[in-house]
Order: sequence, then C-alpha cells, then structure tokens
Amino acid sequence: MDTQNTAVSNTSGNQEVLLRMEGINKSFPGVKALDNVSLTVKAGTVHALMGENGAGKSTLMKCLFGVYSKDSGHIYLEGREVNFRTSKEALENGVAMVHQELNQALKRNVMDNMWLGRFPKISPWCPLTSEKKMYAATRKVFEELEVSVDPRRIMSTMPVSQRQMVEIAKAVSFNSKVIVFDEPTSSLTEEEVEHLFRIINMLRNKGCGIIYISHKMEEILRISDEVTIMRDGQWIATRPAKELTMNEIIRLMVGRELTNRYPEKDNTVGEPMLEVRDLTAAYSKLRDVSFAAKKGEVLGIAGLDGSGRTELLENIFGTATRKSGEIFVHGKPVGNKNARDSIASKFAMLTEERRATGIFAIRDIQANSTISSLRRYLNGPFLSDRKLSEATEWGIKVMSTKTPSQKTQIRSLSGGNQQKVILARWLLTEPDVLLLDEPTRGIDVGAKYEIYQLILNLAREGKTVIMVSSEMPELLGVCDRILVMSGGRLAGEVDAGTATQEEIMTLAAKYA
Repeated sequence: MDTQNTAVSNTSGNQEVLLRMEGINKSFPGVKALDNVSLTVKAGTVHALMGENGAGKSTLMKCLFGVYSKDSGHIYLEGREVNFRTSKEALENGVAMVHQELNQALKRNVMDNMWLGRFPKISPWCPLTSEKKMYAATRKVFEELEVSVDPRRIMSTMPVSQRQMVEIAKAVSFNSKVIVFDEPTSSLTEEEVEHLFRIINMLRNKGCGIIYISHKMEEILRISDEVTIMRDGQWIATRPAKELTMNEIIRLMVGRELTNRYPEKDNTVGEPMLEVRDLTAAYSKLRDVSFAAKKGEVLGIAGLDGSGRTELLENIFGTATRKSGEIFVHGKPVGNKNARDSIASKFAMLTEERRATGIFAIRDIQANSTISSLRRYLNGPFLSDRKLSEATEWGIKVMSTKTPSQKTQIRSLSGGNQQKVILARWLLTEPDVLLLDEPTRGIDVGAKYEIYQLILNLAREGKTVIMVSSEMPELLGVCDRILVMSGGRLAGEVDAGTATQEEIMTLAAKYA
C-alpha cells in the first residue's frame, strides 16, 4: 500500500493546496463506511476519486458537503478548518457538488431549479422574486457554458442528459472554489461528455479544484491530474494520472488482477422467443419498430440520446402507452398493457433511472428485493417472514451485494449496490425475457464484470436478454447482435462479433 506522504510529494507542480481532508472516519449501523481517509486537492487541478461501489467515495464527499456529519477527522479549505453542517453552508463557503442521483423539482422549470433557495429579488426593499432577473442570470450562465436549454422549460419534459447539464450549470453558478462531480457522465452522450470536459478545463484554468468521481477509466486518465483510489472505506493510493494505466487502476481498486473486462461468451442462441411487430408509441416518436429476439440471446440496443432506446423497452413492458403494434412470445400474442401484465407474461424490466423509477428509497433491502414477487412468499393468506428472508438472502448472495443486513434502507447503499438489489428483485420473478436499460450505469469495473457474467449466465439458461447501453464497447463485448435506433426508428442491425463503433455510429445518425 502506498503512503499518503509519498503520494502527495510525487505529484507535479507547486499549486496551492485548496482542500485537505485528514483522518476522516464515518460509521453507519453495522458498517464502517470511512476508515481514516485523507485527501488533498490542489487549486487548478482535477483530482479523480476512484473505487468499487461501496468503497466510500460518495460518503467522503457527502461528509465534505454537509450531507453527512463525519465521526472524526479534520477538513481544511484554503487552510481554514471547516465543518459544514448543511449543504447550504457548504455552497456559501465555495464548495459545490453535482450528485450522481439527480434530486430536482421536476414540476418546476429550469431556472427555478437553478436558483432554488436564492431567488433574485425585485429590489432590496421588495421581497418578491424577479422572474426577469432570474431568466437573465440563467441565460448568462448557460451562454458561458454553451448549454442549449430553455430556462423556462419544465424539468420533467427533458431527457436525463439535459437535466444533468442543468445540475452542472447550477454548481458552476455558485462560483465555487471546489466542485465535486459524482459520476457526471453516466447520463451523457459522447458529444455531451466532450462539452463537460470543456467546462471542467475552463474551471481548472480559473483555479478551481475539481474532484471527479467516475468508474470510466478512459475518462479518468484523460481528464485528471491526480488519482486517489479507495477500497472498503480506506485510502489505498494517490498517484499522478500520467503514471497510471487501466490495469494498475483496476488492481488498486479491486485488490487483484482483472485481465478481461468482459467474460467469455458461451451462450447458445436458439429459436426465436420474442417477436415485436410494427411497434408505435402513443406519446413519443417511436414508430414502426419490428424485430425478433432469440432464446439464449443477448440483444443490444444502441443509439444516441433521444433515439428511442428507452421508449422501445417501456412500450414492450407496458409502462408507456402503445399506439399500435403486437408482441409475441413463442408465437403467441401477449398484451403487456401494464407492468402487472408483463410480469405475468414473464417479462422483467430494469429501468434507466434507479432513484426515480427503480428503488423504494425508504424501504429496506428485503422489501425492495421481494416487492415484485410477493405471491411466492405467502403462507396461507399471510406473508411468510421465513420465505421473504430466504429469498432476499438468495438475492444478496447471487449479486454479491454489500449491505449490513436485509433490514438496511436501500437509500443508504451505494448506487451500484442499489442496482444489484433491483436486479435480484427481477431474478426472483423468474422471467423469460429481461429488458435491461443501462444495467451497469454508475457501477465499478469489478461489479460490471459480475453483471456481465450474470447476463451471460441468464442467456445460457435460455433466457432472452435485451440490453440498452450508451457504452458501445460494452454492447460489443457482451451482446450477440445489436439493433441501432435513430430518431425513433430502427436504423439497422449489426453482428456484435464483427461490428465496429464507427459502423454503429453511422447507423445511429441515420434518422437523427
């Protein structure tokens, strides 16, 4: 294990130390989340924070940002010891954070979300909010960052990627000295990622200290000056980014060599299982989509943001309204008019947004694991505590979920472990067709491998898996075939074994 002093002294440049966190400890019931963790961030640098899900990255940043109260340790901002009790206090002192899970007022417009809690007044003597000033201030920030969003647009009408850019713009609007980006590109297209990197470089040139949390190693090596790696709540190493390779990062993160990023494909593709004919959505631009998926096949869905990938899965599963089209399983029509119908037809769907449509945040792991298959755990007219406990324990074991107990609230788990609980929930329904929308979003490289292996195991058992992903290497590494969506239509199909990213991008732009 490296030593903290050696790591810091090896970093390049003589930049001023902007933030120093020393000996931070934090415990929750049944688990020590942070164990004597230290972090040093210099002005005008991007400092990446990496580790597996549950390593303590987000917990450390929440202790900085006032979301959590640390148990012990010291935090120094520009040499002055601070201990923020609320996020508002952190923002007022120049520390901002773009959270991994968006928590926005979706029924309000963009500028209301931008200036929530600090609405500009008509004048010092009139406490009424000035819509004119708020609109002008929003436009000014957006123009500086080259964000093309209407300040008056309602948040719920926007795709996740645009909402993410609004959150980034909001953080920048505080003129903060330290800005934490927690998985900022998980919902962004490649073009939007490039835009974000331009923003980060602009902030770095202004002398800001950027803390960048991501599982995407290509991004880390490209954008970062220094990298700190955590494992199991402890500091492992801090190194200059230019001295690291992907293999070295993985070794430090997981404590072992991980030679292959994708498991070997050993599934056998059989006869057609699912057939979709002329599927057209009632309230989105999805139209006339037809395809077949085979037994034992992993079928990928690629496309740009807004291409109709998510809408396709939602219309198949019945959580969005179909205007026309038919769905067949083994040649027999299925209704799938709502989620209940689809579950009865042995379909399962992992949604794109964990927080909004995946988890029941204030319920425990057991409730979240068993909610979709409660009838299986009846003992007469009542639910059996023993059966519920056994089913939940099976899910925890199969998914290698890190949780203190079955009774832990799911919102206290890391994003990746929340995703594992949701996957276990659907496995407990014993589906034949699994619809997975961004199944590895916000998940570390070790856990990704486990989920890839799970997907291939399901295919080997004869299940049909349809998987949407924004990461083309992931689709090429895991899938058998890839359908490419563009402008709400099916633009083409490629063989994952021979296709290139360029070929997929050409199809993705066909009707865009």
